[in-house]
Amino acid sequence: MSEQQTDGGKGTLASPEIKSSPRISLVWLIPIITAVIGGWLIVKTLAEQEPEISITFKSAEGIEAGKTRVKYRDLDVGVVESVRLSDDFSQVELKAKISKGAETLLHKGTRFWVVKPRLGMSGISGLSTLVSGVYVALEPGDGPAASVFAGLDQPPRVMPGEKGTEITLVADRLGSLDVGSPVYYQGLQAGEVLGYELTKDKKNILVYLFIKSPFDGLVHSNSHFWNVGGLDVSLGANGVNIHVESMKSLLLGGVAFETADTLEQRDPVAKDQRFTLFHNHQDIASKVYTNGETFIAYFDNSVRGLAVGAPVEFKGITIGSVSELRLEFNQKDTSFRIPVLLEISFKRMRESGISAGTDSKKLLDQLIAKGLRAQLRMGSLLTGKLFVELDMHPGTPVHLRADKSISFLELPTIPGNFDRMRTSIQNTLAKLDRVDIDGISNELKQSLRALHHLLTTLDQHAEPVATNVDQTLRKARKTLELLNRQLKSGSPAVRMTEEVGEAARSIRALVDMLERNPESVITGKPKPGGK
Repeated sequence: MSEQQTDGGKGTLASPEIKSSPRISLVWLIPIITAVIGGWLIVKTLAEQEPEISITFKSAEGIEAGKTRVKYRDLDVGVVESVRLSDDFSQVELKAKISKGAETLLHKGTRFWVVKPRLGMSGISGLSTLVSGVYVALEPGDGPAASVFAGLDQPPRVMPGEKGTEITLVADRLGSLDVGSPVYYQGLQAGEVLGYELTKDKKNILVYLFIKSPFDGLVHSNSHFWNVGGLDVSLGANGVNIHVESMKSLLLGGVAFETADTLEQRDPVAKDQRFTLFHNHQDIASKVYTNGETFIAYFDNSVRGLAVGAPVEFKGITIGSVSELRLEFNQKDTSFRIPVLLEISFKRMRESGISAGTDSKKLLDQLIAKGLRAQLRMGSLLTGKLFVELDMHPGTPVHLRADKSISFLELPTIPGNFDRMRTSIQNTLAKLDRVDIDGISNELKQSLRALHHLLTTLDQHAEPVATNVDQTLRKARKTLELLNRQLKSGSPAVRMTEEVGEAARSIRALVDMLERNPESVITGKPKPGGK
């Protein structure tokens, strides 16, 4: 059958023409373009939007929404948008917008605090806010990016960008120190106290300092720190000395430090190193090293004047101190003894055959064999204070208690000078106490009676003994004449002594003669060869 159709025999009809329409209508082009532009604007808006952060504080004093600025190094980097109470009503929450580009300052360790006028121990701060108004300060930190922060109640003691070193001190008491107390070097303020806390064992206090640059370069491993708060009063040979570091330290307390020129090596400060905070500068001379060892010494006599902290010296050099005193009673023999614990550091003995690894017991045994002994010595007659002196006393006996219940190494002791003097006096008094004073007195009385009787007899029988006495007197007269001539002639004193000795011998001969022949008092001097 033909595709052509007829129309009643009148003619042939043409085939219809089919055309395809476009897939997307031009009507949709405008909405698509609009959506692309809108999306781009949204992305652009989000990209240019200032980041929002949340900061919590205990108080919102002085902070106003829309007015209080957020600053970094005195430059505006944001503004507080809103202030409201937290959900538990325990603090306030600030919402702040941070300027575009400043979000790089926002990390987990970033700190915020409110800057306003404050009166503290170190003076008045934040006076500029009286004109410009209170603001929130920012200090960048480390860590990942963050948007929620807990603000500080007090400004940090170390300002952003300030160079220096933090130092940790160990003290047995805080004294007049407080946060903000100054730190001095040769009278110049070199830093301040950041804070303090108890150690874990609750026995000491950790004091944190910040030493500013360039003073931090003066702190070494052998530096010394001491408390300069209040008045430093000392009694010396020249009288009473009173020292005040400054009026500021007198009111606020303070710490001073020095690095003396000594034989010790100057090493840099270790990261975890802690320094001892001494009560005053005088205590540094009697300092005890933290790695010292404990020894024990037993004293039998009184230790009146010896106290905890008294120095232990070896040949005049302080190498430790007394850490404890006790009194022990032995019920078996009813005796007493006084054990004294000594904290000693042999590091004070510089390398001269003694190394850091030397065994203490071996070294101590060698020194004891050479005569090392401990004794109490008087440090001052004015105060009566005692100290323990170690020195070499070869030949002295070694008395060790050998108490197995004691784990400390024992130092043998000998009596001190005052103990020996006391013992000598006691022995002398004991000997005098044994002397028969009454018997001596009776004998003396009898001798005086006999002498009186002799004189009476001589007086009654003067003529029989005249010859003897006359001869003796002549010799004595000659001796005196010779002595007189010797004195006038200026002869040596030895000759005078000889003449005086001759006179003494003559008198002694008379006494001997009377003792052998008492009847000569009546009969006279016996003739030679006579009976």
